[in-house]
Order: sequence, then structure tokens, then C-alpha cells
Amino acid sequence: MKDNTIPVNRILRENPIIHIVLVHPSIAPNVGNIARTCAGAHFRLHLIRPLGFELTDRYLKRAGLDYWPAVECFVHDHLEAFFENTSFHCTRWFTKQGRHVYSHVSYHRGDALIFGNEQTGIPGEWLKRYREQTVYIPRYPDVRSYNLSTAVGIAAFEAWRQITNNFRRPPIPEQESTDEP
Repeated sequence: MKDNTIPVNRILRENPIIHIVLVHPSIAPNVGNIARTCAGAHFRLHLIRPLGFELTDRYLKRAGLDYWPAVECFVHDHLEAFFENTSFHCTRWFTKQGRHVYSHVSYHRGDALIFGNEQTGIPGEWLKRYREQTVYIPRYPDVRSYNLSTAVGIAAFEAWRQITNNFRRPPIPEQESTDEP
């Protein structure tokens, strides 16, 4: 299959802590919020087409604020292209039908955390293929699911906590030091 994987910007960190993979995301503000999380934690973001918005979408930019230049982001034409063009340790597929609780699995530097579309989730053929690597975030049954950006935040920071041995804090340059979260 032909792939048109494109980097959205030119930042390339050699060893990303984790890869965040969004399969067919459809809501621009969710992706903008996730991009902001990725910028702050140096996670690499992968978007799998089709997207439900244009990368120039004003809502996408507004949600990511001025963090977009700090985001390592790639757009892949299809999920196979991600696998063909990305070096990662292992995959964790987030779905409410997952086999393992997200906090009960081990994460390693370079893992790929894969999340599906906001309405339809991860395509069924991929869930079948990677069934043993599926994970879920607990919730009460009266709630259908978490917001995508919330789920990514929950999962990504658990992975970061494990990988960095309880959040070794990266150094903050003096001029950027702030008490804001």
C-alpha cells in the first residue's frame, strides 16, 4: 500500500517516551487537547486517516493553543502505514471491551498507545488481531465512555509514571518557571 505519512512539523526526538496513536479521530478540539498533552510530556502523536477535520481547522489550533510547534506529530494514510513506518516497543489498544485494566499492565519507553474514533472506537479487525494487548479504563456502567482526550491523559500519564519511575520531573528553564499546571 502506498503511504503518504507526513510529519506535521520537523521536531524529531530520538526516543519518544510513548507514541499516542489516534485512529480516525473526528473531533478537532479533542485532538488539539491531546496535542497539548503530547507537547508537555514529549509524547509523539500519530493521526491515522481519515480525519474528521482538516489539519488547518481553527478549533484544532485553538485547542492546541500555541503548543503545536512543540508537538511531534505524524499523519498516516492508514493504520498499516503506522506499523510500517514507526519503531515502537509494543502496542496497547484502548477499548471499553479491553482484557486488562490499563494500570495493571507494564509500559515501556517507546510503547504505542492506540485509541479509536470518538463514536466507533478501534476497528473490530484490529481488536481481534491484538486481543491480548487490549486494555480498558474502569468506569461505572451508566457512563458509555470517557472523552477521548480524557482517556488519552489517563493512560498516557500512567505509562509515563511507570516509565520514569514515578514522574522524574524534567528540568524547567528559569524563564519559563510558573506555578500554573
